[in-house]
Amino acid sequence: MPTPLDRAVNQRAPFFAFVAMVAGVAAWNIWGNDIFPSQDPTGEPETWTHEECTRWLNHRNLHPSPLATTAELVERIKANSSVSRNK
Repeated sequence: MPTPLDRAVNQRAPFFAFVAMVAGVAAWNIWGNDIFPSQDPTGEPETWTHEECTRWLNHRNLHPSPLATTAELVERIKANSSVSRNK
């Protein structure tokens, strides 16, 4: 014979599943796909790889072209790193 505790748990299971799903979606929206953000590359941009240059530009919402060469990306990084932004 089920106890009152058994009945309460059985009735609330769909509610808790829904709450867990909503919490998961909220966490995904807050942190996005990159829960553990990668670090910006350090040092001189001339020594960075193509991937590091692309990552630096993406972190600043500068949308690098996938067809751009590393030299073009380095020029763009230098142009945007010298600009002071007032927030």
